[in-house]
Amino acid sequence: MTARVVATFVPPRLPVLSRPGSGAPSRTAGASLPVTELSALPRTGSLRYGMGRVDSSGRVLDRSLVDALGWGRGDRLHLTLVAGSVVVHRHPTGVFTLTSQRYLVLPAPVRKRCGLTTGERVLLAADPRHGIVVVHPLSALDTMITAYHASLQDGEPS
Repeated sequence: MTARVVATFVPPRLPVLSRPGSGAPSRTAGASLPVTELSALPRTGSLRYGMGRVDSSGRVLDRSLVDALGWGRGDRLHLTLVAGSVVVHRHPTGVFTLTSQRYLVLPAPVRKRCGLTTGERVLLAADPRHGIVVVHPLSALDTMITAYHASLQDGEPS
């Protein structure tokens, strides 16, 4: 598994070209190398992203997405664990409250179940149209990036 993960980040070996008229190999013989174009991912949504660090109190130290969602002090929040990530949305009967500093707070049991420790960075993904923020551990980002690079090797971005 490790070899495949590493291989997805290693560029392919450049072909050896020969210099016109000399027969000597050269990598810069004046001929242009084929350039692979990366397929553009469709930007069909309005997702926003951020990175935050989890402090010892469980605060996620990035307010940009909370601000983008228009959430304010005292808003009630509902947290749901999904495969090691935390989905947060505003709900009138939510058990958790947005702090006066407008930081998301991940309670200790949630951090423990997600494997998040003090000082760890997390990826935040927000969908303002649906009013949610998903807090992903960086291990989830590793999985996403690796899967995307593997799809490029297979010729099709997923």
